[in-house]
Amino acid sequence: MQIPPSFLHGCGLPRAWAGLPQWCVLETSFGAGLNFLKTWQAWKADPDRPRILHFAACAPFAFSRSELLQAAANLPGLLPLAQQLAAQWNGLLPGLHRLSFENGHVLLSLGIGDAQDMLKVQSMAADSVFLTGLCPQHPAPRWELNTLKAVARCCRRGTRLASREVEAGMLDGLKQCGFELINSHCLPADQLMLHAVFNPGWEPKTRQKASKPLPRETMHCVVIGAGLAGAACAASLARRGWQVTVLDARKTVAAGASGLPAGMLAPHVSPDDSVLSRLSRQGLRATWQTARSQLREGLDWQACGVLQRRFDSSGALPPDWPEAGECWSRMATAADGAMPAPDSALWHGAGGWIKPAKLVQTLLAGAGIRTCLGVNIDRLQRMPGLEPLWQVQTASGQCIAEATLVVLAAGFDSAALLKSSQMEGSLTTAMPLQAIRDQLAWGAVPRDAILPASPVNGDGSFIPAFPAPQDPAGESGQDLVSHWLMGATFERDAANGDIKNEDQMALLGRLRHLLPATAASLTPAFEDGLALAWAGVRCASPDHLPLVGALDESTLPGVHVCTALGSRGLTFAILCAELLAAWLHDEPLPVEKRLADSLRASRFQKI
Repeated sequence: MQIPPSFLHGCGLPRAWAGLPQWCVLETSFGAGLNFLKTWQAWKADPDRPRILHFAACAPFAFSRSELLQAAANLPGLLPLAQQLAAQWNGLLPGLHRLSFENGHVLLSLGIGDAQDMLKVQSMAADSVFLTGLCPQHPAPRWELNTLKAVARCCRRGTRLASREVEAGMLDGLKQCGFELINSHCLPADQLMLHAVFNPGWEPKTRQKASKPLPRETMHCVVIGAGLAGAACAASLARRGWQVTVLDARKTVAAGASGLPAGMLAPHVSPDDSVLSRLSRQGLRATWQTARSQLREGLDWQACGVLQRRFDSSGALPPDWPEAGECWSRMATAADGAMPAPDSALWHGAGGWIKPAKLVQTLLAGAGIRTCLGVNIDRLQRMPGLEPLWQVQTASGQCIAEATLVVLAAGFDSAALLKSSQMEGSLTTAMPLQAIRDQLAWGAVPRDAILPASPVNGDGSFIPAFPAPQDPAGESGQDLVSHWLMGATFERDAANGDIKNEDQMALLGRLRHLLPATAASLTPAFEDGLALAWAGVRCASPDHLPLVGALDESTLPGVHVCTALGSRGLTFAILCAELLAAWLHDEPLPVEKRLADSLRASRFQKI
């Protein structure tokens, strides 16, 4: 019995992707993920594979984890990959989701919903198309033709397509959409595979380009800022082959707002499932994926859930919140530590805590990244020539570094750097940043402390237990002890990160509101000066969303920003870095186009 031809061979893979920096496969119906797993398997086995494999797929609904594992159980070599897929198979609400494997080198962009709708919210130039799930029993139904049109909009000239669904209506639809049919091999009818190539007789409105190797001599990037945003951008670009130099005026990484002892991660919720709510879930998924693959669970991070106390009507779940959303957020019960009525608390199953400095250090330790600290950065200077080349200079004009790509990820200082570079005056107002100073209190857990079972958010946020040295300022190698953390104050238009004694007592007052019993047991630590303090300056934009990407390609070609992460740097840093990389390399977006556009750095540009 002959083995049915595979979609890989139908699209000329793996030979077609040999030596290219990236490859993008589009599948119209993900099903149990077997075609994705087979493509991933072929990528792993190919020594000449692309650096980044993108697999974009649509699914009307998400199969169960058990169905994923069962489908791959008897196929050689696929079960271990299916287990990795199943481990991330959660919270798949309608919309686009980015799952990451192989330390970010294999990326699955999965759209849950109607294929036409999901293809419209994505942006990509597919190199291969696996045409599945179109049900060709009816002769060219209108919805099927529209789906083929949506597929064609995601193709470039030369994209190869393969399908086992061969029928006259589909053949006519493919021809209408610009595909040229290629004669299939002579096989029995039940093993026939359709081959086609996208080569329309007209010029497509969206000119998608084929993936081409970038000249190594041009792939030099400078990232200014060694905090969460800068480290995430450096890691994303280095994975794609860039040689990245990270510069920072401070003498250690994560010395600014990213240097807090620990931070809380929890999704934002709103009755209308706002842009911020949707972005926060995608950002959390990206952060936890990185933490699970690169950090130490229990020492550097813990996805232990977060209880959110609601003291007013804000922060409610959408009225039609689907069952798949319960792994993100649900109404809390007494078992979650919820207070008695009238307190209406939420339980964020995807919440927890993480150490930002550990995340920054790990990201900057990746291959292709060089970090230079304690450098006096004054301005950017564009050098003459056809290709944009930028120098990072000191106040005296000395060149610190030069590159074709510069990413400003220096928080609130990013706007000042643009201004001192004597660029267009409007650019400073086009990137309006507000400095926000916050202070938090923390310390070793006393023996008689009354602590909640999990982190609690509400009027401030409280992390009951995370490991840290007994004396944070002491020598390295100390035994770790459990610490608590209460944050944070909020002071607008304050660019000074000095510690304020009055803020410590203000934090105690907020703790008394949030967790009265815990506050009573920790009051001696505050009153006796045993509670440690940390303060930092972060920045935000007017609409409280990050600024990502190019400011003005006409006057600043090659200069991009990643800043204004606000109080959600841990949530947004990795997601924003992947979005920046996707825009730079014409890759599938990690979020829907509408959400991506809401983060564009140029959105405040005056026309």
